Amino acid sequence: MLYHLFDNLNKYYDIPGARLFQYITFRAGFAMVLSLMIAVGLGDRIIKYLRKLQIGETVRDLGLEGQKEKEGTPTMGGIIMILAILIPTLLLANLNNVYIQLMIVVTIWMGLIGFLDDYIKVFRKNKQGLKSIFKIFGQVSLGLIVGLTMLNSDQVVVRMDPTEASRNHYRVVQQILAEDIHHRGQSKEMVYVKSTLTNVPFLKGNRFDYARISEWFGDNAGKFTALIFILAVIFIVTAVSNGSNLTDGIDGLAGGSAAIIGGVLGVLAYVSGNSVIADYLDIFYLPFTGEMVVFIASFLGACIGFLWYNAYPARVFMGDTGSLMIGGVIAALAIILRKELLLPGLCGIFFVETISVMMQVSWFKYTKRRFGAGRRIFLMSPLHHHFQKLGIHESKIVTRFWIVGIFLAVSTIITLKIR
Repeated sequence: MLYHLFDNLNKYYDIPGARLFQYITFRAGFAMVLSLMIAVGLGDRIIKYLRKLQIGETVRDLGLEGQKEKEGTPTMGGIIMILAILIPTLLLANLNNVYIQLMIVVTIWMGLIGFLDDYIKVFRKNKQGLKSIFKIFGQVSLGLIVGLTMLNSDQVVVRMDPTEASRNHYRVVQQILAEDIHHRGQSKEMVYVKSTLTNVPFLKGNRFDYARISEWFGDNAGKFTALIFILAVIFIVTAVSNGSNLTDGIDGLAGGSAAIIGGVLGVLAYVSGNSVIADYLDIFYLPFTGEMVVFIASFLGACIGFLWYNAYPARVFMGDTGSLMIGGVIAALAIILRKELLLPGLCGIFFVETISVMMQVSWFKYTKRRFGAGRRIFLMSPLHHHFQKLGIHESKIVTRFWIVGIFLAVSTIITLKIR
């Protein structure tokens, strides 16, 4: 709103400092500071209100050290994060940008699913929460929204050479003259196209097209490309949101990991939305994605601000309201920036936590069927509980997971230069 206000005022009046709102870097910095202030400032009031409503965590006795001390700690603290994301975004971002509109929908959508899950657990006293089928339906629906928007919006385009666009039969949305990074001062004809391309290191050309998978269908390949892309988006949204949900098991782990991932996505959004840097790194220049830096700054500020109350010993838990939301946001951001194939590395913490649960459950069922008694690979899953069972304090586990997350984050940024 402030962006649009100052943008309109600048057309008629010369207000000192108003032009700062034209710069993404200024608005992103402002958004992060505002998000931190909202999370820390409103957080205490929201926690007191949650206590007043007796919205406390019910803890099952799993034999973990310090577990019963968490009994009664307010949950549904993800509300703090959602407010800290949405308020700065609405104030400082360009709301005409399709990517901003999409991320607002993703934040609210996944937040509502998590809120319903928490509400059923707390107020209905049903420990199972929202039935899995409804939760999955919500995640699949969001995947459809993201996928269809990416396929149909004319703002969602990739810039490329006309020859390449013609060779691959991409639909051209607009032709432009762009400065040639290799020949300064010269202009080169380029086009904006609709495609299902995504960046991926290690492959020739640093890119992959989902249309290649549909080539297996022969003459009907074109009809299946959109379907394959949407299925991939649904899988990614579902997998990452569930992964972040599983990671939210000890104080500060999910919030801190999400902040690290958000920082990397902010870098990727900035370079993808800057034509000069994108050309230099040989990644897609994605018009309008630079505006995503403002949203990601709000997301980053919300995650860090939430840690003020969620770090050990936690005064509030994010609940599914927060954990499902941050997973959905991370997945959608990666898809929008066409970096979704980097997620297994970037979200390595979420990935390992999910795999540990899958391995534990599968092995237990297999051994029970074969030997009559289930056996376990880990002392307990998800993986962070295994380390707790080994006697490692949860604050040390969280710190070490953050260190691994930083290593994965730096490794992901390095891939920008790998050809």
